[in-house]
Amino acid sequence: MLAAMPSPLPRPAVPPASPVTAAAAAAAAGDACPGALRLHHADDGGLARVRVPGGVLGAAQLAALGELALRRGDGDLHLTSRGNVQLRGLGLACGEALGRALADAGLLPSYAHERVRNIVASPLSGLDGHGVRPVGDWLRALDAALCGSERAQALSGRFLFALDDGRGDMTSLGADVTVRALVSGEALVRVGAGAFAVAAADAPHAALRAAELFLDAAARAPEGTRVWRVAELPEGSGLAGAVRERLADEGVTARTALARGPLPEAAPPAPGPYPGALSVHVPLGLLSPAAWRELTRAGAELRLTPWRGAVVVGPVEGAAERLAAAGLVTAPGSAWPRVGACVGSPGCARARADVRADAARALPAVAASPLPLYWSACERRCGRPAEPHADVVAGPDGGYVLTLPGRAPRPVDAADPARLATALAAPTP
Repeated sequence: MLAAMPSPLPRPAVPPASPVTAAAAAAAAGDACPGALRLHHADDGGLARVRVPGGVLGAAQLAALGELALRRGDGDLHLTSRGNVQLRGLGLACGEALGRALADAGLLPSYAHERVRNIVASPLSGLDGHGVRPVGDWLRALDAALCGSERAQALSGRFLFALDDGRGDMTSLGADVTVRALVSGEALVRVGAGAFAVAAADAPHAALRAAELFLDAAARAPEGTRVWRVAELPEGSGLAGAVRERLADEGVTARTALARGPLPEAAPPAPGPYPGALSVHVPLGLLSPAAWRELTRAGAELRLTPWRGAVVVGPVEGAAERLAAAGLVTAPGSAWPRVGACVGSPGCARARADVRADAARALPAVAASPLPLYWSACERRCGRPAEPHADVVAGPDGGYVLTLPGRAPRPVDAADPARLATALAAPTP
């Protein structure tokens, strides 16, 4: 379980300057997903996305990220829906210095792989008595295997691995490769619509092979078709079967998983105390300097979650009050965990509205919604969750359009929480 992991998380011994191969560069052409070294030019400056496998950060690493944000960016740490961290407002010429600082903090074990280390993991694993088995060893092994694979450099920055300790909290995230602990002592490896079971010790290797063989399948897609995610493969690609065959050639037994209906899903960790830990929610994923400084003081290890929260591991006596004073949600009952938003204006050139401000203004309406709300400043809906949600999208006329599953879109007034609440509570036609 993640609790068994030392802090900060030891990184694989991979030369930080490992080159990007020509094949990887060609495969990644057109993939504009930002990284720690490939900055995205936004309206508020450069944007760097730092991958944090499993969301696991030592307190010193979080402090290093925060100091970089203060020294070179807007001062805030922006959490993503994959448990990663974005720095915004950067100077576009700071990439080299940023890379050195991240490498010194243990956050950049391989320059060539920094955008492909997209791994989410059960954040409460080993803390609350739930789950089937530890996932910390899987996390370390998969990260090391990715960084050691020349082929994996060609993965898109969008490709996602998920490690589930058996509780089901990773099930609904739409990962390309999901590894889930089974009570049998095996691991269920799900690749798109296919699945197979392997010995738990073989799970990281099987996940890497699935990603590498995905690249082969993507290369066979019709000319002109870009395939960056498993779900984008042509129907009938047979990826899971191909992975099983390759594993068998390598002496790894992968048995067909019996279809038993949909896997159970667990809810995200609610804010509040757990044995030896504290779960907090970060409203709209925005960690102010006051908030990230308090987090670094609260525990020895942090686990950022795919729901823009954090689990503080270690002695947390008195931390809840200090973190709440810094603007974080530390107890159940708040509406904030049910609200998300893209960056909106003024950070994005495509934005039609300041969705963060509008989401905060409309917070009283959330109680009326049967689903979480996600606010988008344009139709791209960047960062929207994979789970069912109420879609609130800024339109070209200055208003918003609300869409709920099974209902027709309808205009709403974000400035009037009461009317928005009425729209959210309206029965399905």
